[in-house]
Amino acid sequence: MRAVLNRREFVHAAAGMGFWLTLQRGARRNIRIGHTGITWPNNQIDQAIRDIAGLGFHGLETFGNVLESLETRGGVGPLLEQSKLPLISAYCTANLTDAARRTAEREKMVAWGNLLKKYGGRISVIGPNNVNRTNYDFNANKSNIVAALNEIAKALTDIGLTAVLHQHTGTCVETRDETYAVMEAVDTRYVKFGPDVGQLAKGGSDPVKVVKDFLPVIQHMHLKDFSGGQHYVGYSPLGEGKVDLVAIMDLMEGKQTAGMVMVELDSSPGMPLSGLETAKIAKAFLQKQGVQFRS
Repeated sequence: MRAVLNRREFVHAAAGMGFWLTLQRGARRNIRIGHTGITWPNNQIDQAIRDIAGLGFHGLETFGNVLESLETRGGVGPLLEQSKLPLISAYCTANLTDAARRTAEREKMVAWGNLLKKYGGRISVIGPNNVNRTNYDFNANKSNIVAALNEIAKALTDIGLTAVLHQHTGTCVETRDETYAVMEAVDTRYVKFGPDVGQLAKGGSDPVKVVKDFLPVIQHMHLKDFSGGQHYVGYSPLGEGKVDLVAIMDLMEGKQTAGMVMVELDSSPGMPLSGLETAKIAKAFLQKQGVQFRS
């Protein structure tokens, strides 16, 4: 009998043990969950902060450009202090495919990173640039993507942040094969993984398998459901879609990360529910799974 488990066998075994322990605790989970601000249309960050804090989520994610915009009117600090809501992360889009823009993109990401750090944040979520997926050639762009990620993530690490790649539909890193190819090529001393499980499902991947395979380098996550419906860009409030969110939370159970598991639901024109209402649905679903919220 073999006495040594390989990495993937170990992850699977640990996941099973985590699930068993969750059941033994009466489903009280050891996982802290925040919420991103994208669900509130038109960057209504003031309302998003009030609602997220009022529901007892443990932290906030906003955008790098929102932090920059808020600096012109006193910064995000007073809003966070008033609601006693910690800023955890910022989603920051970077052009990873154009080598000629790499220096400028790195400097932009560091500038946003410094604003994030100023207000207590610790995770820079690197969002890849959009591409025309109908004629996009990943193999022709892979070396630029990897080099840009390494350079940007090293610069962000140098200022005290953790940089995570967030794969995204419609961008230069969307599919399962692209995600694996990039994450297996980057320098994971600096580039960590911050998967969006709803985006993985929408892009045709099995999000549970991706999370299992890269669990050791996951330092942040977007917990998102996907239904393929007409609202919320095809996503749905937690528990109303196709993603096995319980299995994903079982994998993340007790995992120490620099960031946080963040509930996310994209806003869209004609939303049938407000950001607050969808966040309430998410909270109710998570509470049924044993997630604890701030009082």
